Amino acid sequence: MTENQLIKACIKEDAASQKEVFDRFSGRMLTVCLRYARSSADAEDILQDAFIKVFDKMHQFKFEGSFEGWIRRIVVNTALKKYSLRRYEKEVVGYEIKDKDESSVEASAYTDLTAKELMDLINALPSGYKLIFNLYVIEGYQHDEIAEMLGIQPGTSRSQLVKARNMLQKQILELQKIAV
Repeated sequence: MTENQLIKACIKEDAASQKEVFDRFSGRMLTVCLRYARSSADAEDILQDAFIKVFDKMHQFKFEGSFEGWIRRIVVNTALKKYSLRRYEKEVVGYEIKDKDESSVEASAYTDLTAKELMDLINALPSGYKLIFNLYVIEGYQHDEIAEMLGIQPGTSRSQLVKARNMLQKQILELQKIAV
């Protein structure tokens, strides 16, 4: 069955087709959920909620662009609703950007990190920073889009991204010192 046939069958609420869509995309979408969630259980909840929305809104898919991209957008929006930026803005108390935080990290520090280590560092960021970092760096949204999605100013998005990058650099430098 082609993807378009599968979508049309899902619109008709065919359970087997819905299961097929879930089986095809749930693994990749769980990875997206894990980038936003505070735990794997939360990620699974977000995934379930997102797929319920996918099947409820399937009739709105216009067969333009990527179906996977359409699903991903629903997954990201579902995660954003669960973890609004405002809820976590106060999580980082006392962290200030200092001149030394802006020092450059050697390229070798990045290349020595595994993908899992880097994801662990990103996941260890305060939720507000992690949210903006994921939306901007990984998902590819622009600050204006992020601001609209989260109901914040574009400058707030930029500021959160700078702080997230600085914290990541600091964490990488600390890992580098431990490794030496």
